[in-house]
Amino acid sequence: MAHFAQIDENNIVLQVLVVPDEQQHRGQEYMADDLMLGGRWIQTSYNGNARGMFAGIGYIYNEDLDIFLPPQPYPSWVINNELGCWVPPIPKPEDVEGKVNIWNEETLSWEEEDLPTILP
Repeated sequence: MAHFAQIDENNIVLQVLVVPDEQQHRGQEYMADDLMLGGRWIQTSYNGNARGMFAGIGYIYNEDLDIFLPPQPYPSWVINNELGCWVPPIPKPEDVEGKVNIWNEETLSWEEEDLPTILP
């Protein structure tokens, strides 16, 4: 079974539906015309072979890269066209043992925090 994502005029995924294998080659026409759902439909895939990652509701279809991306994690992050993912304005520093770096959108910086201790 093939999966197709319906996207709006802003390339935001509205829904993802299954298309029978025998209709996969004409998924757009099958969804929009045969099922009378209208709209624009783009194929997506669980195994990542089609358009990067599986589309979910609220995901963004990037036409330039022909991939689906999750929603923008923070307003300051941008799409890196070479990597095909969201990146922060400042690269993430290396995590050190027992610590983790967390993005702070207010200060536009990474903040180091202690990892929680797991009791035996």
